[in-house]
Amino acid sequence: MRVIVVGAGVLGTMHAWHAIERGHEVLHLEREAEARGASVRNFGQIWVSGRAGGEELATALRARDLWEGIGARVPELGFRAIGSLTVVKNAAEKAVAEAATRRPDAAARGYELLSADRARALNPALRGEFAGALWCERDAAVEPRTAQRALKSKLLESGRYTYLGGREVREVVGERAVRDDHGDTHHGDAVVLCTGAWLGGLVRELIPDLPVRRVRLQMMQTDPLGEPLTTSVADADSFRYYPAYRSDALDALNAGQEQAPTASAHKMQLLMVQRADGGLTIGDTHEYAAPFAFDTVEEPYEHLTGVVESILGRPLPRIRRRWAGVYAQCTDTARVVHRQQVRDGVWLVTGPGGRGMTCSPAIAETTANELGW
Repeated sequence: MRVIVVGAGVLGTMHAWHAIERGHEVLHLEREAEARGASVRNFGQIWVSGRAGGEELATALRARDLWEGIGARVPELGFRAIGSLTVVKNAAEKAVAEAATRRPDAAARGYELLSADRARALNPALRGEFAGALWCERDAAVEPRTAQRALKSKLLESGRYTYLGGREVREVVGERAVRDDHGDTHHGDAVVLCTGAWLGGLVRELIPDLPVRRVRLQMMQTDPLGEPLTTSVADADSFRYYPAYRSDALDALNAGQEQAPTASAHKMQLLMVQRADGGLTIGDTHEYAAPFAFDTVEEPYEHLTGVVESILGRPLPRIRRRWAGVYAQCTDTARVVHRQQVRDGVWLVTGPGGRGMTCSPAIAETTANELGW
């Protein structure tokens, strides 16, 4: 087959990967020179720990295995099976972690509630004061700023992959063909549109009532820490935003312990991952009401700095970068992704939300299976 993939973010790239793996030819079109959206503006976390039970967890676990296999073939991805620690600071937060370890799927996630001493033994950089941590063995990380480039280089080795950057697809032409903004028409046996948070233009014309919304977040990255951060790290605010932690204990936490005002106003949690150069990627916020601001605000960064310093027990290195990103999320947040046939032989796959980096290999695999590649 000749497969046309539109969009060179992680979701589009993984669709190209599966098509090449199954022996097909791929034409990959991207409106920018290379991916510049949410696929490069995230933590690079392969985040199993907070996923909802059922289909979402199964997708994340399958994707985790796929990432590890791809990482072995593409070392430049920087795949690291580092796990995660969600730090708890009091009895109410600890109760939520304990409830998580009693889930029927806790073993599949690799959950274990650790004492503060055991958490520090696992991640010696955590020298602050805390009561314990929820360990998730199945979490992992890759390098988001370079992952798509590394995958593209590997795909080019096949001799069956063509990449055209700077080509915005403007129109679906008949069956299994698209026209770009250079006036060129590209024909294939299947077309997959992975347009990310670009929900206007062509996407709106194809599906005016698409059940997907845009979500904005702010993040930052530091200079090198000067020591290894051997796991990814979250704080207990993440319990409030991930479905795996829903429990009576979480209800009690929400009723009895308010978030800090800045965290509540910006719908915040701490997620932190160390990059290959030693710097820390730290976030994040959530904003749902469009139109989004064009600028970033400082209060969330100040809040995150305080949270991180309390966990590390030391000053944070200098902030090197700050940025905002936007991703596409299904309005029915229980859905892993929105996958819809929009014309004969033309499919739109979008809306994984914050699961995109984690789940994209398995989402693309499912598309390939359903389309009979």
